[in-house]
Amino acid sequence: MHIGILTGGGDCPGLNAVVRAVTLNLLKHTRARITGIEKGFYGLIARKVRPLTEASVTQILHEGGSILGAHNSANPFRWSGAQGADVSGEVIAFARELGLDALVVIGGDGTMAIANRIHQMGLPVVGVPKTIDNDLMHTERTFGFDSAVAVVADSLQRLETTARSHDRVMILETMGRYAGWIALEGGIAGGAHAIVLPELPYDPETLANLCRQRQHDEGYTLICIAEGAKPKGGDMVIKEHLAHSPDPIRLGGVGDALRLQLQQRLDCEVRSMQLGHLQRGGSPTAFDCVLSTQFGWWAAEMVKQQAFGRMVVLQNNQCSSVPLNEVAGKIRHVPLDHPLVRTARSIGVSFGAEL
Repeated sequence: MHIGILTGGGDCPGLNAVVRAVTLNLLKHTRARITGIEKGFYGLIARKVRPLTEASVTQILHEGGSILGAHNSANPFRWSGAQGADVSGEVIAFARELGLDALVVIGGDGTMAIANRIHQMGLPVVGVPKTIDNDLMHTERTFGFDSAVAVVADSLQRLETTARSHDRVMILETMGRYAGWIALEGGIAGGAHAIVLPELPYDPETLANLCRQRQHDEGYTLICIAEGAKPKGGDMVIKEHLAHSPDPIRLGGVGDALRLQLQQRLDCEVRSMQLGHLQRGGSPTAFDCVLSTQFGWWAAEMVKQQAFGRMVVLQNNQCSSVPLNEVAGKIRHVPLDHPLVRTARSIGVSFGAEL
């Protein structure tokens, strides 16, 4: 077999651990040849590939980012480098020229949507779920998420000391796109007093009342808000539009918008901070190293079994797989009756609105 591996979309901790596990499994147990596709689908468009060997992947388990590089706007069905033209036929032709028997695609919902179409064109694909947002359908966990949550929790703990010292309201804005998983788990782990999710539009006055009460009782308030959150009757805060990206909307700035809403209602000082790409950089946590290795191992097993057109998932803490078309372009939101939401509410955490 000749197997290609690519990492699509944005980078995140754990990508190299997946590449390592897929490569080592196939090299040690089959006669497969492994080719790394550089910078996601861009490598298939621009013909940039390189061989992967045991020596080239052995030491990359704890390394952040992707040794193959990533590209979050290289959609072969709408390639920005060719004025939005469909170059998928050229991609398939290059794959055939390389002699690829299958492609292991590591990425999020946008990447899986592309992978599903590539599979339908005749190049067999195995998908591996990757996103710090933890918002892919049918999988309980995606690698990179735990690492992002750890950054959020640590940041909230650091913000708490300055909030307490100066009697401030401190707002931390997390990533997560249209789902609130990072804010939810990061907020709980970091001791936030309010967690604001995209799934539940917030009421500024409800949050102001919480801050007033805490100002009287404790002197400070920590708020963790997801970038996709919006006020009741309002819209998400959009930072920019990228026309040729699989996800053209770039969110950002809701933390500062909430700061302005609260500052006009409160007597104390309100500050906001946007974590941004700090959440997706650096080395993976031990949990993500283990999960990434599991996913890579399972993806290699699927290649051996020729279980193509499917994506690895974690269900009931066990690896399994589902058809790519059940994941492509879909988002897993936080259910408002989720046990973690109930847990947070039971210890007094506000969600900025009535549930």
